[in-house]
Amino acid sequence: MKKMKFLATALFATVLFASCSSDDDAPVEVNEEEVITTMTVTLNPTTQGTPVILRTQDLDGDGPNPPIVTVSGNLAANASYSGQIVLLNETEDPAENITLEVIEEAEEHQFFYTTSAGLNVTTAYLDFDVDGNPLGTEFTLTTGEASSGTITFTLRHEPTKPNSGLSDAGGETDVTATFEVTVE
Repeated sequence: MKKMKFLATALFATVLFASCSSDDDAPVEVNEEEVITTMTVTLNPTTQGTPVILRTQDLDGDGPNPPIVTVSGNLAANASYSGQIVLLNETEDPAENITLEVIEEAEEHQFFYTTSAGLNVTTAYLDFDVDGNPLGTEFTLTTGEASSGTITFTLRHEPTKPNSGLSDAGGETDVTATFEVTVE
């Protein structure tokens, strides 16, 4: 009988000890990915000429319809453009401007611009986070001689900063879009 009382007490103490563990840790804040349906890249010539608009829209996300990709015109040779990227969630009414959140969380985001070998353009960042690392919602694009190829815009969430480019940035891709462009 004494053994039974001892075992019952030991079992009760074990259950009590296990149930009183410290679970008072603060919950980890979850930063949910935003839905991005539309990326618009506006390239305004710094001297004269017509702006060029690069746009991709995918209202059904991973649905059966492919994104609608448009390029409003060609880039001028030997010219400089001021670029701005706007991201929207058009599943909301009115559309939500996701760019504002990307700017607010600049330390956690970075745009990368990747061009194909045949395209004669260079890019440079114009906006930065509080630590002086690139953000990339604003940039310059400078064209050389006539050429054609692709330019890809990739937004990474929580990249390693600083980095030497997309290849060592890490993080998760929030959105990426590739556009066929011509410099004439």
